[in-house]
Amino acid sequence: MITFTTVFVILFFIFILQGIWLFISDLAGKDLDFFTIIKFLSFYAPTIVPLVLPLSVLLAGIMTFGSFSENYEFAAMKSAGISLNRAMRMLSFGIIALSLITFVFANNVIPDAQYRFLNLRKNIIQQKPAMAIAEGQFNTIGNISIKVDKKSGDQGELLEGVIMHVKNTNYGFGANTVIKAKKGVLGSSEGTNLLQLTLLDGNYYENIQPSDFNDRKKQPFAKSSFKKYIINIDLSIINKVENEENYTTEKMLNISELKFTVDSLQSYYNKEVISFSENIVNRNDNVFTSKKIQNINIENKEVIDILKVMSNQEAKKILELAKNNTISTEFSISNGKTDLEYKKKNINSHWIVIHEKFIMAYSCLLMFFIGAPLGAIIRKGGLGLPMVLAIVIFILYHFLNLFGRKLAEEDALPVFVGVWLSSIVFTPLAILFTYRATNDIGIMINFDWLTEPFKKLILKFNKQNN
Repeated sequence: MITFTTVFVILFFIFILQGIWLFISDLAGKDLDFFTIIKFLSFYAPTIVPLVLPLSVLLAGIMTFGSFSENYEFAAMKSAGISLNRAMRMLSFGIIALSLITFVFANNVIPDAQYRFLNLRKNIIQQKPAMAIAEGQFNTIGNISIKVDKKSGDQGELLEGVIMHVKNTNYGFGANTVIKAKKGVLGSSEGTNLLQLTLLDGNYYENIQPSDFNDRKKQPFAKSSFKKYIINIDLSIINKVENEENYTTEKMLNISELKFTVDSLQSYYNKEVISFSENIVNRNDNVFTSKKIQNINIENKEVIDILKVMSNQEAKKILELAKNNTISTEFSISNGKTDLEYKKKNINSHWIVIHEKFIMAYSCLLMFFIGAPLGAIIRKGGLGLPMVLAIVIFILYHFLNLFGRKLAEEDALPVFVGVWLSSIVFTPLAILFTYRATNDIGIMINFDWLTEPFKKLILKFNKQNN
């Protein structure tokens, strides 16, 4: 228990430091008080438990049972009639209890922490609008890049030396508007995502893009000066968390809420598929409706060329209509396919979150039945070899988990198979280690099947030469 707690605390703080580095742009230079930073990190902390907990169980199991074997404590236990199964029995019950607690934690605490974390970032920006802009560097907010030389005031709302580059995406690349002002004032109100920026005593320069291509060669522009200029900036772009994989909406729901949402999304998706199919069929049913065609009397049921019974002008119209309809249908199918793929991906993401709550609990059991027998087999305690083995095993497990989850999200694999891929691969390994450790077999890998053919080939070659 002491080993597990020590390992967990150390790894937990390592991942917290990694989280600080991840959100350094949100924390550094924002004039945040110490209590707000603590709240920020405390709401982020539960999200790293799914990474820290299985690794802690794995490393603690290898270290503890490796130390027992290294110090011949298992030999003493076996001489007293206590088998490894009996020694692991109470720990197994403890790990099962830990898995149940982990499931409750994943289903209730983590979604609530995700919700509070995202709202804290939003509230910080609304209460301290200056947080959106750090002095001495360009800050990108949507299509606006803004830089200020100096901030002052109680909340940093007074700005000096403001430079803004505004890009219009319809005009292509580069800054289309440049605004410079000697001073500025930031302001916002609660309940809104708008940040009001009042610029004082400045200049305004804008590139104009005429619709006529020939006029564009003249490179027209507009330039003016102002005493006061007010700009409203939408902060909802900032409030969107950059790492959508970790902070999507489904992460904030428990299992019952997720199931209700999945049912609604699946029902809507099925209706969209039917509606899209019917729309494609209906728009092509009457493509070639023509009185000329309808009045044709086909006495026999042989296949005929419709174009031959029409004039050249009518045939040309039919071909043109067919071409336009084909292009339109292809475009509609392409857009519909993209939309349906996005909706399917959203449904898969919700199912992935449901399975991950169970995987987090199962991973504790899995890592214990890998770590404990492996420690008994390698007979090494401490932080040397156990640390190396634990990191290698966990990296492989985590890689397979990410790989399978990505395939499941893209619908390349069934969601269950993709999400449980790492567990499916490592469960036989846990069974093998447990079997060999309890029967005191050890890990012996026989490569004779690989080397024997080469040995025979070399002996045969030597006999021929002799």
